[in-house]
Formats: sequence, structure tokens, C-alpha cells
Amino acid sequence: MGDKLTVAVIGCGDFARNFVGLFKAHPFVKKVYVCDRIKSRAEEYSRKFQVETIDSFEEALKRKDIQAVAIFAQRHLHGPLVISALKAGKHVYSAVPMASEVEECGEIVDLVKHTGLTYMMGETCYYYPSSMFCRQQYQIGAFGKFVYGESQYHHDISHFPANFLADKRSAGVPPFFYPTHSTAMILAAADSYVKKVVAFGYEDQEHDGIFEKGINQWDNIFSNGYSMMMLANGGTARVNECRRIGYKAPSSYVSAFYGTEGSYQFHNAQHLMTRKTEKGVLLRDVSAEVNPEEMTRHQNEPDFMERVANHEWQGDYFSPIQEMERKRLPETYLGMENGHMASHQFLIDDFCSAAFNGRQPVVNAWKAARYTVPGLIAHQSMMKGGITLEVPDFGDYV
Repeated sequence: MGDKLTVAVIGCGDFARNFVGLFKAHPFVKKVYVCDRIKSRAEEYSRKFQVETIDSFEEALKRKDIQAVAIFAQRHLHGPLVISALKAGKHVYSAVPMASEVEECGEIVDLVKHTGLTYMMGETCYYYPSSMFCRQQYQIGAFGKFVYGESQYHHDISHFPANFLADKRSAGVPPFFYPTHSTAMILAAADSYVKKVVAFGYEDQEHDGIFEKGINQWDNIFSNGYSMMMLANGGTARVNECRRIGYKAPSSYVSAFYGTEGSYQFHNAQHLMTRKTEKGVLLRDVSAEVNPEEMTRHQNEPDFMERVANHEWQGDYFSPIQEMERKRLPETYLGMENGHMASHQFLIDDFCSAAFNGRQPVVNAWKAARYTVPGLIAHQSMMKGGITLEVPDFGDYV
């Protein structure tokens, strides 16, 4: 256990504003700085959250009074920024993904291993109710041996922030470079990792300057990616990353999870669990356990299904399946905003508690690599016409 943390938040875009207040309110944090290359953004954050600004990422790394950095920069910059921060002796919280290169993921794992610094990837979907339910049921043996599962991140590009879409060099990032909202759910629930992957892509046909050669920095033409992943436990997972798809919510979810003894199926607002018997199956509707409590209160209203499909009740509201985790949150978080299926508070508490106590969080560097690398290899498979590829593994935290 060390001194309270001073945290520098790097990147003051749309997403980071959900987290500055949570860092500031955590009992293991004494001070928060904000930083952005666009000074006006940092100044806006400074006024909104009553925190000080810092001029640059490089200055944050030099400052001995700053023990940790929280990286919310553009997703393809995460790997290099994390590596620099760890080399400078800082604990690191990073938004997803871990990195855009397999070698960067490996270097981050090695740095954490040799320095003992705390690293965490802030994967919201680790705490999504559908993943938590499957994880808990699998751990108690309700599924038997894992056989097959499906997870996906269906997020149409039209729903992305305007400033993201305005950056044509970065908006067309390959879908499988941002895989963890899909992979984390299924791999955490199945308690396994990926050994092989095969994937196919949808060549975008909109010609709007996003997924086009010569425009985005990857010359990426794929807006959707679909993969089959062979897991180390013998099971198989179908994982999708889609950015041109007529769908909104829930954008990330486990739609199916099957074992030798039981199964889980979900769509929109209905969650079903079956258990094999000698004569068939026992079926249980577990929707009230998995859906946010506020959602359940509206389930008999005529427009309920449409409101679910348009992302209502999927931000701040906790689900019953999250109740045990909710009990460990600091009292200072009561009444504070949350987000992404009530995952934000869990994530910041995970990191601050781990860094303060000198340990690794649940979504540590080893898990982050196992959630990120399969997507990077899936993109390679797509680029090669759908060949099966081995997925490098950097081991597990011990």
C-alpha cells in the first residue's frame, strides 16, 4: 500500500469526460491533472471538473509528483503512449484497445512483468451484465464444459461522435483493431483464450471517405469483420466487429453461450437460461437478473422493446447481477454518473485500488493482450482472404 495517487488524464475528448470525476472522487486519489494537445479542450475540462491542466504528455512523464497516467488518446496511439509511460515509471490506465500491433502488446506485458507497475485496460464489457451472468454461471458449473459462444460489437459508424468522423485518416480504423468489446465478454465468461482464428470482412460500399484506400491511414476497406475463434479449452467462439450495420443497442453483448449441460441465449431484452435434463431442458427467463433494474420497471409498456433497441436504460443503471460488485464501490461514488451498462465506476475503482495497493487489476496486461491480439490476427486473416492463423499468446499473470 502506497501514498495516494496523483493521476494525469491524457486526452480530453468525448469519452474521457466520463472518467475525470470518478478519478477525482476516488478515496485513493489525491489530485487529478488533465492534458490535451488542443489546449482549449484541457481548459474546458479544467473548468468543468475543477482540476489543473498540464501542458503535455511528456511533462506528465517527467513530473515525479504524478504516479499514474490515464490514456484516452486516439485508439491507435495507445500502444506507444503506454510503453512510454511504463518506461517512465508510471502506473497506466488505458482506454481500449491495448495497442494496434501485436509486438506492442508483448512489450507492454514485458514491461509490466519487469517493473511491477500497475497496468489496466479499461474494458467496459468485462462488467456488462450478459458477460457477468455467463461468467458466474460457468464458474458454478451450470454450463458444464464450454462448447460454443457468440459475442459482438454492433455499432454503426453513423452513431460515432462528430469529431471522430471528422478525422478521415483515423475514422476508418479496421474493425478488428478495436476488438475487445467483443472478445473480452466471451473469453472472460469461458475462462479461456484464443489459439486460432479465421475471419472474413465486408468490403464497404458507401464511398463516403471512411473505409477507403488512400484516405484512412491503414488503407482499410473493411467496415465489418466476422470471425471464428478456436479457444484453448476446446470450444469455439463466433466474434463480430461491425461498423456498417442497421443496429444500435445493445451494441455489445453475448448473444449465445452453450455448454455440455446448459445454455444462455439473449436478444434485445430477453435473457434465457436452459439446463439439460433426461427429458429435455429446464428453461428459466433470467431477464430480471441481467437487465438494468430501471429497464425492468418499464417492461410492460407498449414501446418497451423499441426503447431498449435505441439504447435507453443502458448507461447509468445497475443490474441485479452487478450487485455484489457494486458493494465494493467507494461511498464517494454514490449518486455519481456512470456509463456503459454501469461499468465505469467498477473500472476506475479497479485501477485506483490496484495501483494504490501495489497489485495488478482484473483486466491486467496479460488479459488485455488476450483480449486484443485475436482481433489483430483476425484482421490479418481477413486481408489474406480468410485463412486460419495462429494467435500469439503472452501467458497469464501469476
